[in-house]
Amino acid sequence: MTGPTDINPHIVEALYNEALLLADEARSAFDLSGRLDDASQDEDLARIALSCEALRTTTRMMHVIAWLLNQRAFFAGEITQLQLRRHGRLPAKATRADPEQLALLDPALRGLIGQTERLYARIERLDTAWQDNFRMQPSAVHRLRERLGDRVSSL
Repeated sequence: MTGPTDINPHIVEALYNEALLLADEARSAFDLSGRLDDASQDEDLARIALSCEALRTTTRMMHVIAWLLNQRAFFAGEITQLQLRRHGRLPAKATRADPEQLALLDPALRGLIGQTERLYARIERLDTAWQDNFRMQPSAVHRLRERLGDRVSSL
């Protein structure tokens, strides 16, 4: 069984452990108790900001963990490369934190959200590089036909 050239089981395992720790930290950090006492703005706006950013952050982390679980399953031989290519992709674009809502949160929580965004960006780069290995390149005959077609149409 051949694996992705840019990623190996050790990298996946390290990232998976990092993601689990960060997801657990995010889960406990978004507990509403005590977070709103420090709100410098209107309490309702702070509650909305906290809820929105909690949803964005946990969704981001679940996408990362799902991607890593698919990679682990592939390396363990539980899914094929075709299954991984079909079902093991990250969503097209993750939602980033809203700067206005971030301003309503305390600095420690903003830092944690930033950590999850950076981890997602790392996984996104790995996913993009890995998927690029499977992009179909036009055959030489196809490229030649295109060039001939371009020449004929310009006459």
